[in-house]
Order: sequence, then C-alpha cells, then structure tokens
Amino acid sequence: MSERGWIYSALYLAFIAATLCLLHALIPDKLILGQANVRIKKQADLPLRFRDNGIFKILQVADMHYGNGMLTRCRDVFSSEFAQCSDLNTTKFLKRMIEAEKPDLVAFTGDNIFGTSTPDAAESLLEVFGPVMQSRLPWAAVLGNHDQESTMTREELMSFISLMDYSVSQVNPLTEDTSDNAKGNLVAHIDGFGNYNLRVLGAPGSFLANHSVLNLYFLDSGDRAIVNGVRTYGWIRESQLHWLHGVSKVFQGQNAENDQSLDISSDMSTPPALTFFHIPIPEIRHVREVVGHYREHAACSIVNSGVLQTLVSMGDVKAVFIGHDHNNEFCGNLNGIWFCYGGGFGYHAYGIAGWPRRARVILVELGKGKKAWEGVKRIMTWKRLDDEKLSKIDEQVLWDWGS
Repeated sequence: MSERGWIYSALYLAFIAATLCLLHALIPDKLILGQANVRIKKQADLPLRFRDNGIFKILQVADMHYGNGMLTRCRDVFSSEFAQCSDLNTTKFLKRMIEAEKPDLVAFTGDNIFGTSTPDAAESLLEVFGPVMQSRLPWAAVLGNHDQESTMTREELMSFISLMDYSVSQVNPLTEDTSDNAKGNLVAHIDGFGNYNLRVLGAPGSFLANHSVLNLYFLDSGDRAIVNGVRTYGWIRESQLHWLHGVSKVFQGQNAENDQSLDISSDMSTPPALTFFHIPIPEIRHVREVVGHYREHAACSIVNSGVLQTLVSMGDVKAVFIGHDHNNEFCGNLNGIWFCYGGGFGYHAYGIAGWPRRARVILVELGKGKKAWEGVKRIMTWKRLDDEKLSKIDEQVLWDWGS
C-alpha cells in the first residue's frame, strides 16, 4: 500500500472513531443495550426471631393514605394547621414511631397510598415506605381498598412492594407453608394478592431457636365488589380461608416434637398466631365491651364469608389487627379472639380535627424456662398518639398463656 493509501486509511478510521464517540455522547445511557442500572434489593435480616431478652415487637401502621408528598394537603386538621400540613407529617410520624418503639417488624395494614391523590403509584410507594426502608427494619404490607386507584393494579402493587428494600411481603404464598407436596410452588387458586405467613423463630440459643414460636398471617381483604346489584366492600374469600386453615394445621403440635427432656407443656406445643388485614368483618359491629374508642359505624362487606368461624376453629389465632375505619381504634373480643383497629395514621386520611393521629404497638413475650426461653407467654398492645410526647394509651393484655 502506498504512503497516500496509509494516510487515507488512518483518516477513515479516525472519522469512524469520532462518529462513534459522538453517537455515544448523544444517545442516553438507558437506550444503550447493557447500560441500564441494575439494582439489587436490600434484604432484611432474616429469619425473623425473638430478641435475646425474649421480646418481639410489631408496629402496626393503618391507613396512611399517602398522596403526592408535600403537595398533598392534610384532612380534618384545625385551620391554623392546614397551611403547613401535608403528607410529610405522616412521614415524620412514622419516623418518630420507629425511633421511639424500635420495633422488630413494621406491619402496614392497607390504604398505604390514596390512589386518587397519587399520580404515580410507584413514586408514592417509595416515599411512603421510605422511613422504614431507611431504618433497615423488616416490614410487611397488605393492600386496602384505595391502593389500586392510581396507576398500578393490585397484583402490580404487591409485586412492587415485595421487591422493595427490606420488605418481607409476598405477592402470594408458597406451598411450603401448607401440607401440599409440591414444595416451593405458588399456591394455586387463591383469591387476592398479599396472602402470606411470616414465621417468627424462638430466641437465639434457646431450644426453639430454629422453630416457629409465632405465626403472622397476612390476608388480602379486597377492595370493592357488586353483590346482587349492591356495591359493597371486599371480603376474604373461601380460597384464602382454605389456605389459612391449611397453614395453621401444619403448626398444630409442632413444638411437641422437640427434646422430651425439656418438658414442653402441650398448651405451648402449637405456636400462637396474629392476623393482619384491612377491611373488618361484619361481626365487629356486634362487639360490646371495648378498650379504646368506637367512634364510627364499621364499614365492612355485606358478605359474611365465615372468617370468624374459621379463625375460631383453627385455635391458634389470638388477635386480629385491622384498619379501614380511621376513627375506630379499639380492641374488642369476639368469641375469644381480640379484634384491634390500628387507628388512623395518615394525615391525608379522614379523621377528627383535634384528635391526634395514632399507631398501634404489639408486644409478644416469651416464657422463661429453667434454662432458656420457651414459647410465647403473653401478647400485649397499646397505642401512641402523634402529640408532643407520643402519649402511650390503652395498654392491655390480649392473651396470657395459662389464663
């Protein structure tokens, strides 16, 4: 090749290189194959288990109704508070509760976002759950009747929530929680999205350290439905109750198989359970004696699907935690099971001016044996108000082993 040919070749290659550099600079990275940022979910410290001191604490957060951050105004506050009040007040309250109570798990019981005030559901979810993700605490959520009213379906919402940092939420359960032989597969033919069980293991170093001593059942109570031409709220379906009964059956007498020398009482051989969902069951309207305030008519479905009968027949559920009716924040006993409202948490949710937003705390304590911690001995609850002192009110025992 002549000297002139070499020069032309070098100039041509230089032109090609310059063109490629220019194209790379002009085309956004997200449009270049292989350049998308891949983000790995930050996992919670699992498995869930009791602390060394025999304690497991849950913070229940009901009805945040988060909208669009600082642009979303508060509802039912004094006129003097309105101008400076927004979703950020809800965020601040959640941070205060996490710092004050230092829970082992945060349970969100639905209407986490308020769909009609939420232009982008994913963005609002990232904001509303931001404080708990920043705390690095494990957290779980179910949906209410408003979450899906924005830009995502209920399935998409639960899928997104399950992939968020430190979330232990599940779209739907695996067969490993039931007596089904197809271990590891999703349970087929179950209604809703967000039905799952979380196992809480015994304290470190105890003989139950690798066994479930507490089960946390989460259920999707739906949103709205038409029944015989009448519009009503959703309800927990037969398929969900069938799954739940199967899960409970797996744990019946579970801990009796441990070392016989440890002399576990037969009453402690089946771990107790707590249940979380959003919309109350119809029987809640018939509760008589309550701890707390019963300030509004319970809004539930006209369909009674037999939730209470199922829970009673299972025998392990000691308390149920619900939301939906923001001005109800009581615990009432139905057939030996306590049903407790969380109380309205969010500032974009309806409430009563001058009546502080509130949250519920659940404390579960293990019994102390001669050598180590044993099974669950006591379940307690109280509420905290979003006032200057985070006032603690209505402390009560929900269940005490042996009583």
